[in-house]
Amino acid sequence: MSSGVTDAVEDALVELGGQVRDEARLSIIEGSVSGPGHVPSAPGEPPNADTGHLDESIHVTSYVRGGTVTVEVSADAEYAADLEYGNSRIAERPFMRPATAKVRPRVPAGVRVAVRRLR
Repeated sequence: MSSGVTDAVEDALVELGGQVRDEARLSIIEGSVSGPGHVPSAPGEPPNADTGHLDESIHVTSYVRGGTVTVEVSADAEYAADLEYGNSRIAERPFMRPATAKVRPRVPAGVRVAVRRLR
């Protein structure tokens, strides 16, 4: 890929990664109550925000190696993976996988539009 195409694809994928981040954050904070009135989410539902640490830990990074664009959306809170996948003490409360599934169908069109703009 030429540098212009690579840059356009990276920009489009970073935008889509931002949509995944936003969907995940929204699923955590929507309807949540922080502090003394906090109610944990039910198993299988996204976690309910309490301190804001989890939703604020979600970020998008990108890099290009050998013309291949990689965009990652991740949560750095120390308990993020336990909530997403569950563990021996807690049932899963996925927030990243549903957000990714919601945005994934938009990827091909997003990349196509970005590349067409180069013409």
